[in-house]
Amino acid sequence: MSEPARIHWVEDGQARSARWRSESGASPPKRVQVADDTLTADAAFRLASEGTAILWRGDFQNARQLLQALARRIDKPKKIKKAKARADVAAGSPLDAFNQHRQAQSQRARTLAMLVLEFDGAHHISLRRAPDVTQACSEAYGAGDAAQGNYVSALRELLGLIGAHEWRKKGVEIAALGGARIHPHYGVFAPVRGEYLALVAETALPPAVLASSLAFDIGTGTGVLAAILARRGVQQVIATDQDPRALVCARENLERLALARHVTLQEANLFPEGRAPLIVCNPPWVPARPSSPVEHAVYDPESRMLRGFLQGLAAHLTPGGEGWLILSDLAEHLGLRSRSELLDWIAAAGLQVLSRVDVKPQHPKAADASDALHAARAAEVTSLWRLAAVSKRASVAMN
Repeated sequence: MSEPARIHWVEDGQARSARWRSESGASPPKRVQVADDTLTADAAFRLASEGTAILWRGDFQNARQLLQALARRIDKPKKIKKAKARADVAAGSPLDAFNQHRQAQSQRARTLAMLVLEFDGAHHISLRRAPDVTQACSEAYGAGDAAQGNYVSALRELLGLIGAHEWRKKGVEIAALGGARIHPHYGVFAPVRGEYLALVAETALPPAVLASSLAFDIGTGTGVLAAILARRGVQQVIATDQDPRALVCARENLERLALARHVTLQEANLFPEGRAPLIVCNPPWVPARPSSPVEHAVYDPESRMLRGFLQGLAAHLTPGGEGWLILSDLAEHLGLRSRSELLDWIAAAGLQVLSRVDVKPQHPKAADASDALHAARAAEVTSLWRLAAVSKRASVAMN
């Protein structure tokens, strides 16, 4: 096992170091300046823009205000730059707009990550007015241990952990579960868009499912689709995920909903052993490279999960069974994947489309004209594709 990365700095004339912790996988900054409440926002912005980390020793709440000030400086475009950016987007393709948007997001994240804090091994922060973040950090990093020594992490990441902790406590109300709540864990995609859940809750179950009452849920995440299937009367759902965090999250949600006896959780890349009359999959919708581990639920590089699901589906369906692919066409509107590519992958996998049920998303960004990807989001449609294996007779006829 490799040694954990460390961050080094000089403080009070002494060379110091600590473990470096970054959920985004970022390397520890090479330049570090210790700072407190006397540091101005303009000076902090210059340091952060140059790649110098600011190790904060002042008041915790002042650090939060400084982070907000840095964000305002990043997000406040000059009129000339703003006009030029709009002209570039208008002249370019949706793919150009997406790439510019991702590049801007990445640069923004790198700059804001330069404001860092020191924690002890038990996840405590020794700053004035610092909150108790032990539980939030433990949920993401694991239980603290003072013997492990101090570590340094970005304030922005800590605020993300705190936000995830609050989501986990509060939960997300799911209309398709009669208003019951799903509690997402840190790093597990939260089911905040109800339209795709409604598709799974309302589409008629295949007759073969009614006979055997078995289904597979591929990439279960929070377990929400497995829960919906179980609530619809499917007696046994085998739900898989390759992320241990997701499996822990799904188990807790299913136990809270009193559905654990109907769902078997397995750590697997895509399919479990055997066949089922219904196999459901909601893969990440955007075929792009994630910039951090927590983005894997949104970005699917080269559509690997989508293509893997399609390629293995026929071999895991029982006769008369259906695969339900829940997929947004946002990637098509961004120029990241075409409809013809998707249809070619379906055909090459020995599958046929029985039908498709579409719904328009209702999320706020679809109506936000100031969003860089507004045109694509406004045109987006989410679909449930009902897929079936092509029969041998039909396959011979096509050949």
